[in-house]
Amino acid sequence: MNQKPFVPILLTFALALSANLLHAELVVDFQKFGKSLGGWDSKGGKAAVYEISASKYRTFKPDVTPSPEGGIFVSVRIDHVRGLFASNDFATLEMTFDAQGALTSTQSSIAIQGRKITSDVIRSGASVGNGQGAVGGAVKMGGELVASLTEKLSRENVVEAGRVTFPAAVRHNYNQLFQAVSKIEVAPAPLLPQKSPATPGAKLELKR
Repeated sequence: MNQKPFVPILLTFALALSANLLHAELVVDFQKFGKSLGGWDSKGGKAAVYEISASKYRTFKPDVTPSPEGGIFVSVRIDHVRGLFASNDFATLEMTFDAQGALTSTQSSIAIQGRKITSDVIRSGASVGNGQGAVGGAVKMGGELVASLTEKLSRENVVEAGRVTFPAAVRHNYNQLFQAVSKIEVAPAPLLPQKSPATPGAKLELKR
């Protein structure tokens, strides 16, 4: 019996099975994010220092935590470097992405001399790598985040230049970090064939 027609069917099934084994994974490009801030040249390669409106800021490498649903939670610390004899202020920026790469929420807080100003939680669905729509959604969320942070910071009667522009530093980090997150297709490692157990009492075959 000629069984050749079944070969293409088996090949198609194998390719479909291989495609189904692929899964998407969200990753943060630390090198790209660091380069956008001037490079990881501070704190032994753990932070980047840069200026915004003549004030100095320092961003540390993000902490990335996978979520049970397959997404990631990214947290970044940003320092306002105030000088040799002054205590630094610091901010945190948090961004949550779901398994499909959608930025589902973001929030930020600023700590100034024991006072903590926290923005509202901004929720939406701006997806990474999905063209202009995604960028527009991210811009909208970033604008709402900074507006909330700026409005609450203004209630504290802050006048120091670097503190007034702290929300702008948060926005800069938000923009660059969103662009550093991407979704990639990952194939699982191939399974190695299992060795058959030795048969008790079997003799070792010698090759001549």
